[in-house]
Amino acid sequence: MTDYDFYIVPTPIGNLGDMTFRAVDVLKCVDIIACEDVRVTKKLLNYFGIKTQCISYHKFNEKERVDMFLKILSEGKKIALVSDAGTPLICDPGAVIVNELRKRNIKLTSLAGPNAITTFLSQISRQDEEFIFVGFLPKTNSQINSVFVKYKSFDTVFYDSPNRILKTLEAIKSIRPSCKVAIGRELTKLFEEIIVGNIDDVILHFTKNPPKGEIVGLVFREIEQKQNVCLDEKIKILKKRNFKAKEISIILSDLYDLNKNEVYKRILET
Repeated sequence: MTDYDFYIVPTPIGNLGDMTFRAVDVLKCVDIIACEDVRVTKKLLNYFGIKTQCISYHKFNEKERVDMFLKILSEGKKIALVSDAGTPLICDPGAVIVNELRKRNIKLTSLAGPNAITTFLSQISRQDEEFIFVGFLPKTNSQINSVFVKYKSFDTVFYDSPNRILKTLEAIKSIRPSCKVAIGRELTKLFEEIIVGNIDDVILHFTKNPPKGEIVGLVFREIEQKQNVCLDEKIKILKKRNFKAKEISIILSDLYDLNKNEVYKRILET
């Protein structure tokens, strides 16, 4: 095991087979495992025969645990941080202690491993690599609406719970009625499901089939319909003047501050 003092260790988001050899080795070798819920982590540790002591570390005790962990580290012991599932600090606790460790130049590292965002996006065809991740959405419709108005020009990825997702989709539909969405649930598990389509079809699907398991969602960016019509007209004009698709995409994206790849795709469809 590489000689660090503090390890950030991703754990499976569902399928225990996604646990890496290095993660198991680190969790066996450190002196303390800091975890969100000791009961949840113990199930994982028992599966892999790991006997390391666990100490709870969650969003309600992050600050008060800092002094304890710094004392443990000062004694020459090593700590690993895990969350209930996935990668710590990605919508999970860990920011407070990592900030304190960096202030004190304490050696820390993060292992590669499971993450719901990349697991989800690697199964979704998108225009390009750009996306916005907003974490768990706020609770009220007006707050949800403000998120998707703010980021309407970006593919926007979010987390949600199964009991809220239909309400969330209805809130999004109220301001983006023709948008395309993708919803993933139970990722890496036996009943994994990813649905991609217009928002009405996705709402209908989950109305008929109430979802279970944690949710990862994507609202695709949109070009306004009015703008589309105007754009199509300009594409036709430039085509008649024998401009090539690549040239047209550069001209229109520069003139109207549009995404070049989106314009290029529209040229091929026009």
